[in-house]
Amino acid sequence: MTQTIDFSHFTSIRIGPIAEVLIIEDTTYPQDHTIIGHGYNVLIGPNPPPLMMLSKAFDYIKIENGTLIVGGATPSGKVVSFAKKHNLAHFEFLLKLPGTMGGMVAMNAGLKSWEIFNHLKGIVTKNGFMPKSQIAYSYRHTNITDVVFEAHFEIHQGFDPAMVQTFLKMRDNQPLSPSAGSCFVNPKGDFAGRLIEAVGLKGYQIGNMAFSSEHANFLINLGGGTFEEAISLIEEAKRRVLKQHNIALELEIKVLEL
Repeated sequence: MTQTIDFSHFTSIRIGPIAEVLIIEDTTYPQDHTIIGHGYNVLIGPNPPPLMMLSKAFDYIKIENGTLIVGGATPSGKVVSFAKKHNLAHFEFLLKLPGTMGGMVAMNAGLKSWEIFNHLKGIVTKNGFMPKSQIAYSYRHTNITDVVFEAHFEIHQGFDPAMVQTFLKMRDNQPLSPSAGSCFVNPKGDFAGRLIEAVGLKGYQIGNMAFSSEHANFLINLGGGTFEEAISLIEEAKRRVLKQHNIALELEIKVLEL
C-alpha cells in the first residue's frame, strides 16, 4: 500500500514535494527504499529517493516479562505519557524530543547525556531480536541499517516530574518556527550553535530560510522556504566553521535527495 504525502505540510520544517510513500504493514519491505518517521529531523528535496514508513500497526507500547516494548512508529510523546501513567523512570527527556521510536533509536537521539541507548535492551528488525551489545553506537550515531520494528527497554520505577521541568528549561530557547530540530551534531567538546554564532551566522537568512536568532543550530523556515535555500545555509555554515575553526560540522538532520 502507498500513501500520497505532501511533505511541505507533513515535515516539521515544512519543505518537500508531494510524493508516494510505501506503507510497511508487516516485517517485509524493499531494500531500495529509505525509511522515514513522522517528518522530524528530515529535509526532503524535490527529487527524493523511494520512501517508506511504518504503518499504525507499529504504534504500540506494552510491558512483557519485565521489559518495556515500544513499536517503531510510536511517537515520543506517547511514550512519555505511558511512562508517567505507569511511574516509569528515564523517559522524561522524550517530552521535548519529537519523533518516532524507530528513528530515535536509529540515531541514538537524546538531550546531552540523556540518550535512547542508556536503558535500551535491544531492538527487533527483520532479522529478529538484536541485543544492545551487538549494536555499535555513540553520540547521535548507530550502525543500524535495518528498519527498527520494536525497541526493548529496561524498566525502572520512578517517573520524575522535576526532571520534566529540567528538560523543558533546557529547550526554552528552541525556536517556535518550523524547523527540523538541531541541524548539526555537536562536535566533541563544543557546541554547533556556538560555532555557527561565532562565524556570524546566527539569524543569517537566505531567502525564507535562516539560522534562528534564538538558537543558531536550528535551521528555520520563515514561510515558503525552499530546499535549495536550506542547503545553501547548511553549506555556508560548514564552509565558515571549517575555515575559521578547522572543525567539520556533521549534519544531524537527514537530507533526502537523489
